[in-house]
Amino acid sequence: MTHVSTGRRDSGEMRMLTGAAEPRTPEWDSVLPPWTGTLRWRLETAGKTVMDLVGALVGLAVLSPLFLLIAVAIKIDSPGPVFHPMEWMGYRGRRFRGYKFRTMVRDAEELKQELMAFNEMSGPVFKMAEDPRITRVGRFLRRTSLDELPQFYSVLCGDMSLVGPRPPGPHEYAEFKPHHKLKLAVLPGITCLWQVSGRSSISDFDEWIKLDMQYIREWSLVLDIKLLFATIPAVVSARGAK
Repeated sequence: MTHVSTGRRDSGEMRMLTGAAEPRTPEWDSVLPPWTGTLRWRLETAGKTVMDLVGALVGLAVLSPLFLLIAVAIKIDSPGPVFHPMEWMGYRGRRFRGYKFRTMVRDAEELKQELMAFNEMSGPVFKMAEDPRITRVGRFLRRTSLDELPQFYSVLCGDMSLVGPRPPGPHEYAEFKPHHKLKLAVLPGITCLWQVSGRSSISDFDEWIKLDMQYIREWSLVLDIKLLFATIPAVVSARGAK
């Protein structure tokens, strides 16, 4: 999150409500909190940056033995690499490369087209409860969210935050409606309101976007800390995970 002006907030929100034509470049500033640019904003965004850096460093250091165990399990379970490289759309539409632990078979992307009829999520995102492409170890990693641990690296690089809207892939982003793109007005994150509100149990993409917009408009450092603590029981209980 960076120091930006909110002078066009009202016009941006009215355009979303009336359905008027949107400009090519999303009005990113229109969805930021009203106190953007104040001393409080500068202090809290600086605190978020420090929290991200420390959290990513500690997470990678402490969890390194777990990384090794997961890597061994993936290699034993199915042929293919340990990490799955991902192309994501990040802050204000900037593309970056991140990584997850591989949870699918090697030809997963090719098989996806055959499964589109079973998509359980409205909108441009693909979600399928019993996705046959997911490996045995991969199903466990997804249910426990352990597949997302390599994203600490993206946080360390500054491409992601510990807390923020989930980053879409380029193909998903290309299908976004103009107001969907506003979720990238801030750094994408590993966890957010969607993560603690049911994750895959939310099948309406617009509902997902509403949660992201709520997070952005109500953002504060305290909110980030609350969501980090709320993520722990959500992950442990695998609430809404598939």
